[in-house]
Order: sequence, then C-alpha cells, then structure tokens
Amino acid sequence: MIEAKGLTKRYGDTLAVNDLSFQVRSGTVTGFLGPNGAGKSTTMRMILGLDRPTKGVATVNGKRYHELRHALSTVGALLEAKWVHPNRSARAHLTWLARANGISKSRVDEVLDIVGLTSVANKRAGGYSLGMSQRLGIAGALLGDPEVLLFDEPVNGLDPEGILWMRKFMHRLADEGRTVFVSSHLLSEMSLTANELIVIGKGELVAQSSTADFVARATEQAVRVRSPQLSLLKDALTSDGVTVRDEDDGVVVSGMDSETIGELAAKHSIVLHELSPQLGSLEQAFMNLTGDTVEYHAH
Repeated sequence: MIEAKGLTKRYGDTLAVNDLSFQVRSGTVTGFLGPNGAGKSTTMRMILGLDRPTKGVATVNGKRYHELRHALSTVGALLEAKWVHPNRSARAHLTWLARANGISKSRVDEVLDIVGLTSVANKRAGGYSLGMSQRLGIAGALLGDPEVLLFDEPVNGLDPEGILWMRKFMHRLADEGRTVFVSSHLLSEMSLTANELIVIGKGELVAQSSTADFVARATEQAVRVRSPQLSLLKDALTSDGVTVRDEDDGVVVSGMDSETIGELAAKHSIVLHELSPQLGSLEQAFMNLTGDTVEYHAH
C-alpha cells in the first residue's frame, strides 16, 4: 500500500503539491490523473524518495522509501524511460541493477522475456525506439519482483499491441495482490485500465473514488429512447427537471432513469424500440471536475 499524509512540496515561491493525502490499495490498479502541472510527477518522486517533502510524509507499506531494506524488491518504478546509458545493452543495464541490489542474474532473462525484449537484449539501448525503451524501463521496475509498482506514462510510445499488453499486464499484477499506481494522460486507456482513481489539480486532491463512481458523479446521466410514437412520449415526459433532446431517429432524455421512462411508456401504451442508458466518459468527467485547475490553456 502507498499512503500520502499532508504531502506538500514547495520550490521557492511555487507550491507544487499542497497538503495532499490519499491511499493506494493493494490488489487494484489505481490511476493518478491531473492536468499538466498538477503535481503528479512531483508526488511520485516524493513517494520514491527522489524529492524531499516540504511537509508531510509518503510511505510504502508503512515505511518511507529510504527506510526500506531491499527497496527494489519492495518498490518498482518507471518514471523516465530514456535514463539508461545509450551505450549499454538492455541485458548489461539490467545485470548491473541486479548485482547492485542482490538480485539473481537469472531474473534478468525472466524480465526481458516478460516485456518481449529477449531478441534485442544485446543491442545498445541508445538505438531503441521509445516503445522499446518503455519496455526496458518496465523490465527494470519488475526486476526485484516488487509488491508495489509505480508507472508514469507507461504506454507512451507503445504500439496498439503493446498498449493492450500493458493493460492486461497491470491487471494481472493487481490480481496477484500487488499495488499498481499509474499516471497517464491517455484518459480513454485509463478508463479501461484503472479500477480506482486519484485526481489532483494544482497540487491538491480533487477526487478519489472508483472509476465508475467518478464518471457517474461528474457527468450527466441520460437515456437514449427510440419509439414510433415519439410525439406521445415527449408529451408524457413532463416531470420537473426532465429535458428531452432530439437526436437522429430518437430522443435523449436527461433527468429520468431508464426504468422510470419504461414504466411511463407502458402506462401510456407507448411502444419503445430502444431504451439505453448513455454513460458518460472518463474524459468528460475529468474535464468537468478539473477545468478550474488547468494551469496551461491553449488559445
């Protein structure tokens, strides 16, 4: 488990993270979302002991990062894919990490196979594409077989097959009981990957909930209805707070759930050809809740 309590980070006059508290549970994939400049990378760096908090504390399994006896076997992280020395091969890089952390050399071949780099393991990392570098970074995070994993933009540079693999892989890690904390700007992908969300803006907590609850709370719930008797249906939908919008060969009803619409139609002997709830998207919910916290606006 990862826990932040009152986490604050100030760089001179800039307040990057402000009194941020949250928990990341084991056995689930938790997405970490926020606009550019929200403080996501700074928060991850404080969890990993790379930046010292101005106030507050971040712990992994109840300990600060520097207190972990075998850190790489407890926490694995991918923050920057291109930090590997360009003249080192993937195998040499991972072997160096393994030796420095008392990890068996056989584990190097295991993680190379997991991420699909076995065939290029002896090539210089400087010649890797961004997608290959991402895979090498993921291999490094997995090297100690850790209980807790942090990924910052892990699918950046991956092709569609690689993105699907990464999604399934993170689910598998969570199913094994591990803690998976992932930051990404690809909201459509996060909606398929993350079971829970932590959303921040301007360094402060905006929301923490399940992905489904976050979307439901922040977006308008509507129902699409098709009927050969639309005019009669519109006349029946006269309750306060109900709006009806024409759309293609039907209508979209807001302010009334599908069960109530169905019962109302039956009461008035109105035939329905479609009655389908229209779920909001994570992207829509994210924009609705974080619009006021966006630091950089395009014009």
